[in-house]
Amino acid sequence: MAQTWVRNGDSDLLNSDVQLSHNRKPPKRMASLMEMKEVFHNADAVCFDVDSTVIREEGIDELAKFCGVGDAVAEMTRRAMGGSVTFKAALTARLGLIRPSYEQVQKLISEHPPQLTPGIRELVNRLHQRGVQVFLISGGFQSIVEHVASQLNIPVSNVYANRLKFYFNGEYAGFDETQPTAESGGKGQVISYLKEQFQFKKVVMIGDGATDMEACPPADCFIGFGGNVVRKQVKEKAKWYITHFDELLKELEER
Repeated sequence: MAQTWVRNGDSDLLNSDVQLSHNRKPPKRMASLMEMKEVFHNADAVCFDVDSTVIREEGIDELAKFCGVGDAVAEMTRRAMGGSVTFKAALTARLGLIRPSYEQVQKLISEHPPQLTPGIRELVNRLHQRGVQVFLISGGFQSIVEHVASQLNIPVSNVYANRLKFYFNGEYAGFDETQPTAESGGKGQVISYLKEQFQFKKVVMIGDGATDMEACPPADCFIGFGGNVVRKQVKEKAKWYITHFDELLKELEER
């Protein structure tokens, strides 16, 4: 397989292309809210979106503001999260405007670290106490998501996100288009992979956007989150929709 040198985070990483299978299955009968709560209570793994879910902001929008192109990129993000354009097309266009350098990405993380959404730390801690595996599956950037994971005691191996590429002088060189999270439907591919790799029986996906909702199936349950921003399409279509992570914490504590 092809290999690409990618400078990411504090080191240069050699990434092999990873092929994640995405088994297409017949549509499932729509589960009731009670059935979805049963899945959540008995989940082997819970997967969280990151931007506007685990953290309060959209990482790519913050990076755009930091690089002086905030307004134009924020509008692209709104269209992408609403599902009106493919995720990869939106990501390519946004990064083409931002063209962040390695130095800018690191400076953003140190000077404007992502802010955790209230309740997420307690929820993740409770899931860990129950022996549930927690994953971060994000269309954002690996270096930023790894910083978030470290705050929540989530291992880096449980992070699936996009990787920026830089030339060795630090200039922007694109992004790794082989990552499943760079594509529409990529989060579902990751969940299929996790199910195959770890033999998970019940996997829950939690997020605010259309790319999160479309990951169910293969996820066994989708919980829409509107605590930071409300996506109209998700609020209308999600069978289970919450606005604070305390709601999920209470679900766990009731049993």
